Amino acid sequence: MTNDVTRAYNAACHVPGNTLVDVMRAVEADPGIPTWKRPYPPRPVFVAQEQIRGFADDLMRLVGMLTTLPERLFDGDLDRFMETVGVHGARAELMRRHARETPVHFGRADAYHDGTGFKLLEFGIGSDLGGWCWAGEVPRALLEVDAFGAFAREHGLGYVHTGRETVRTVKAAAAPVAGGREPVVALIEAPGGLDTFGGIWHTMHGVMRGLGLDFHLGELTDLREKDGRLFLGELPIDLVWRAFDTDQLLEDPRNLELVEPVFRAHEAGQVVLWHTLQSNLFGEKGCMALLSDPRYRHGFSAEEHRVIERALPWTRSLQGVAALQDTALVERLREDRDRLILKPNNLFGGHGVVAGWETGADDWWSALTAGAAAGCVVQERVVPQTEWMVDPATGTEQPWQTLWGIFYQPDGYAGAHARMIPADSSAVIGFRCMDKVHTGSVLHY
Repeated sequence: MTNDVTRAYNAACHVPGNTLVDVMRAVEADPGIPTWKRPYPPRPVFVAQEQIRGFADDLMRLVGMLTTLPERLFDGDLDRFMETVGVHGARAELMRRHARETPVHFGRADAYHDGTGFKLLEFGIGSDLGGWCWAGEVPRALLEVDAFGAFAREHGLGYVHTGRETVRTVKAAAAPVAGGREPVVALIEAPGGLDTFGGIWHTMHGVMRGLGLDFHLGELTDLREKDGRLFLGELPIDLVWRAFDTDQLLEDPRNLELVEPVFRAHEAGQVVLWHTLQSNLFGEKGCMALLSDPRYRHGFSAEEHRVIERALPWTRSLQGVAALQDTALVERLREDRDRLILKPNNLFGGHGVVAGWETGADDWWSALTAGAAAGCVVQERVVPQTEWMVDPATGTEQPWQTLWGIFYQPDGYAGAHARMIPADSSAVIGFRCMDKVHTGSVLHY
């Protein structure tokens, strides 16, 4: 299912003396490219613009459905909604704090391309996601390499610069507080968060400042209140880019005290919190099961069902051990084990994922039982299409697989990046295979 642009690129790499085969080395040497610890694959991936934008349109429809699930299915009762998707206790209280505000449609969704089209694997909603920094910068650097620039012009290649879209969106969001001047934005982590995730956020800091945003980094311990305003040290802030999540706040009771000034300033209109913690609620994987499960079909129009069926694989919730008393569901879980994957509701990066096709029958049932008790979903397997790439060292074509990160913002598609691994090296492209993950880039034709 290789597209014509990919075939042309690989063919050119086989021509003696053609420097396209080494183009990623030139990108690595670009002084403006973000420093990132992950290597690059041999080439970018190419996709038809109409196809990726078509999927992005479906994605925006899905996000709209997702963020209105309480109203569609639970008569606006947020407690019933949270109970159904498995959000309880202190986590629920944090996510409920700003639940009356309309969720901002801003995030990254992860998808596979199965050779015929994109299939959604999971939603990411909110500002505590990575990838904003390099999704636009790597294609920008590629197009400045002479050999690649010529190839791009020949084949009409382009891209959407996620960083530029983000700067525009954030400036608009901060405008009510900034009052006509350039806004001051502070990305704020939980205590210790910059030590853990600093590589990503420092890279983003450089990119955002390079794109003209007055962008700073800090942790909750660096913030203070003064005269109703929020300060990072001595710097008054207009927008807090939330890089911490609910679980980080709950790790230490002191974190809940530290975040209160941010909440108060946001509620008083003195700072914009980008985003509130309610976005973590709609990132729960149990929400996807509500879209997919026919028991909730009444909440969606016929056209919306067509979008769901087109973009979302079969997904079912195993929220609570009672779910395993559904005879028809259990039969499918047992018989289709080699075509199913189990995912914990509130984890990310491949944590806790169990691939049925890599698991024996007894271990699979044990994983399902444990997953139901903790809260999980089971999803139909999507097999990513193979990307054949010419190895610069050997000149041979090697198979790779791609996890597509599709960025979206309030007015739609905001670019994409790729995480890539050599084919068959892992069932999941995420944390469990981080030593093999390469930072890929996406261009459209």
